[in-house]
Amino acid sequence: MRRRGRETGLVFHVFMKRLVDYDPLTGITTWFEYHPESDMTIVAREQDVESILETNKALQKDVDYTKKGFRNNWWHYATIPNILIEKWNNEEGINVFDKNDSKRVFKKLNQPEYKFLKVTDKVHL
Repeated sequence: MRRRGRETGLVFHVFMKRLVDYDPLTGITTWFEYHPESDMTIVAREQDVESILETNKALQKDVDYTKKGFRNNWWHYATIPNILIEKWNNEEGINVFDKNDSKRVFKKLNQPEYKFLKVTDKVHL
């Protein structure tokens, strides 16, 4: 869609961005964008992960949290936002729900750039 400015003769390129979905359970928002100049369609997904990361940070500092888990035969190792689970699956083929991908998941979580996803200072091998 093109609109021509009446007085200036400028060409304005209009693209459409529409909200497709918002999932209140996961906090994931899906957007649809269409750019007519390039005939490009983009479906984008986003999630506000601030509360997840703040919780992870607080649990990392709570030394007793991990110890309590070990005593009760469980270990909460990380909380991974859904949007990142999707990204890893789509871009790298890592399925966090598949036991066969466990090594790849833990390797990723142990990388310095993903330390904010962990809720412990321990390392899973």
